[in-house]
Amino acid sequence: MRTRAVRIYGKRDLRLEEFELPPMQDDEILAQVISDSLCMSSYKAAQQGADHKRVPDDIDIHPTIIGHEFSGIILEVGKKWQHKFSSGQKFSIQPAMAQTGSLDAPGYSFRFIGGDATHIIIPDIVMESDCLLSYDGEAFFPASLSEPMSCIIGAFQANYHISPGTYEHRMGIKKGGKMALLAGVGPMGLGAIDYVLHHERKPELLVVTDIDEQRLSRAERLFPVEHAKTLGIKLSYINTGKMPDPVSHLRELSGNTGYDDVFVFAPVRSVIEQGDAILGFDGCLNFFAGPTDPDFKAEFNFYNVHYASTHIVGTSGGNTDDMRESLDLISKGKINPAVMITHVGGLDSVIETTLNLPKIPGGKKLIYTNISMPLIALDDLERYKPDDPFYAGLSAIVSENGYIWSEKAEKYLLANANPV
Repeated sequence: MRTRAVRIYGKRDLRLEEFELPPMQDDEILAQVISDSLCMSSYKAAQQGADHKRVPDDIDIHPTIIGHEFSGIILEVGKKWQHKFSSGQKFSIQPAMAQTGSLDAPGYSFRFIGGDATHIIIPDIVMESDCLLSYDGEAFFPASLSEPMSCIIGAFQANYHISPGTYEHRMGIKKGGKMALLAGVGPMGLGAIDYVLHHERKPELLVVTDIDEQRLSRAERLFPVEHAKTLGIKLSYINTGKMPDPVSHLRELSGNTGYDDVFVFAPVRSVIEQGDAILGFDGCLNFFAGPTDPDFKAEFNFYNVHYASTHIVGTSGGNTDDMRESLDLISKGKINPAVMITHVGGLDSVIETTLNLPKIPGGKKLIYTNISMPLIALDDLERYKPDDPFYAGLSAIVSENGYIWSEKAEKYLLANANPV
């Protein structure tokens, strides 16, 4: 079968190509990708090329397919896996196959599987690692976004606190504690706010900061302070860019005791050091946002490490259990990952978008891999080719839903867009 896919050949060398997939083997699965949400991790891989830890050294000869937040339909199943999977089944993939003891992952390391493709061959190692997950939802995009949501879930699981007078580590965020999400209104921050509000271990105080007033306002519209109050959470949105001394203000909001859980959503030294400065006793700082620079450093107060038991953790992706929880929460309507999406596009928009991802404002960029379409912000649809019936129809659907992507919008797009 032929496929069209975006492959990486080297640093900033991405190419949209059509080529023949090899014959499917008895331990493999042939599938069609429908949606893929673009991730900053793909941008980092594109910048670093073979220097990236997950990208093979020989991509100049054997390029790999990029994209790892994807969903689609199984077309054909090899004999080995016919007891578990079947043709027509929808799926999502957990790319972090930690069980293998390797950093190899779909979307980075393999020649014939990745999210930015029309058709793929899923290798045996994905099923052996229990990383091919069935999905029963109607729309495809929630399954794509279950991967980034699983990263958030994993981060919340990785935080820990120590029982007083013991060396017992209690995993997870502190129930009834004080939490801060710094640089917290990007796409992953929005997902984290949604998860906090519906977490069984809710904090009593949630402070969300950023320096972008427009993004803060959107976050507050999506997750109002009044709604959080009904859930028992005091929620505050703070623009720290307008403050001469944000640390003092944030500590004052905590009652000057500091925060139990602080999540840093930007790989910026000053933000990390701000997070360190607002930790309370036994406070845990989670460095969520991975940097591109392998020599990236920030200062940490080791006086507080010694006398106030402050500590730091970092996570890079979730695991399969996190992904299952994500899919379960999405299918039950407890969280809505659609709030993360601000742009949609087709396969032919992937290269430019990936290479320029940090420069494009907004949240998640959602790609439908079997259509041809430029990347367009949802709130720009009404101004983009207003005389074109296709875009006019899509704009009407999106605007009536408060410019939040939806199953209805996806079905319209897949039925009416030009094929790639």
